[in-house]
Amino acid sequence: YDAFWKRQAFAPWVNRVTVPTLNVAGWWDQEDFYGPIKIYELLERHDKSRQNFLVVGPWNHGGWSRGDARKLGRVDFGSATAEYYRKNILAPFFAYYLKDKGTGERAEATTFRTGVNEWVNHDVWPPRRDVAERKLYLSANGKLSFDPPPTSGEGFDSYVSDPANPVPYRPRPIELRSGWTTWLVEDQRFIDHRPDVLTWSTDTLENDVVVSGKIIANLFASTSGTDSDWIVKLIDVYPEKYEQDPKMGGFQLMIAGDVTRGRYRKSFEKPEPIPANAVERYEIGFPANDHVFKKGHRIMVQVHSTWFPVIDLNPQQFVPNIFQAKESDFKKATQRIYRSGRNASYIALPVVNANVSTTTR
Repeated sequence: YDAFWKRQAFAPWVNRVTVPTLNVAGWWDQEDFYGPIKIYELLERHDKSRQNFLVVGPWNHGGWSRGDARKLGRVDFGSATAEYYRKNILAPFFAYYLKDKGTGERAEATTFRTGVNEWVNHDVWPPRRDVAERKLYLSANGKLSFDPPPTSGEGFDSYVSDPANPVPYRPRPIELRSGWTTWLVEDQRFIDHRPDVLTWSTDTLENDVVVSGKIIANLFASTSGTDSDWIVKLIDVYPEKYEQDPKMGGFQLMIAGDVTRGRYRKSFEKPEPIPANAVERYEIGFPANDHVFKKGHRIMVQVHSTWFPVIDLNPQQFVPNIFQAKESDFKKATQRIYRSGRNASYIALPVVNANVSTTTR
């Protein structure tokens, strides 16, 4: 993050609210989900007249502005979400602020809560009322649990990451003219059980788990190399027998997924090598989420180190400039994800009504 990129950055300029602003985003925006969420957050710091609003729906890039958006890929949201937005949110917004018609009363944030497929109004975003952080721990034997792991020991799971055989970001063959707009809702079973992908899962949920706000992955990891990428995905696993839509039985729907590059773990301005085989902490924040993991479903986390070609390959050995790396710079690396003691990896979930039992069976 040098002087060139700092000149391109918009954040320093988003320092006042000059006109009523409706920030619109889609949960599965394959182009830029981060942008509208960040703009809303930056404007909100200066919104003294309450003119800055947020809407997030179950859309890809621009999906709110065309068609009915009842479905995205194979996922059915049960209603025409884009039509609802245009009729009930966008049109009244323009009518009031451009033509002085209607009422100025509107929610600070309106989100489409996937899983239960309903619109929810919030008085603040991220929501605070009845929301508490719950830690979902990566545990032994591929289990995810809200129960803390052992306080001692050095439990970990490992895999070998090979840049010559990277994990694809969607099923192959990857066609340039199709699939890009819906790759975020692809069934993640296509990489499940690869030897270079680690998977943890809860047992079947006995109650709904409502997650609303910002999810943060806290990963304790080591690599035998001196640089590494870490990809973390949070996934909703449908029941194997799904009566509502039998073809969706066992479907693995990615709710959140992002990547961090190890060389930038301390600073984007000054990249530095990772000490080989040393445990380091990585924090991966997902911009926003509003989803219900339904009773009868499971929650899954996947971790891997390549996501090709949507994320360029990391040599896994520190080089001054990855774009100038030679073929000989790319090396296999043994990756470890730790899950006990002071190095217990977990996903921080903003759970609504967290006092309600989230036990599994």
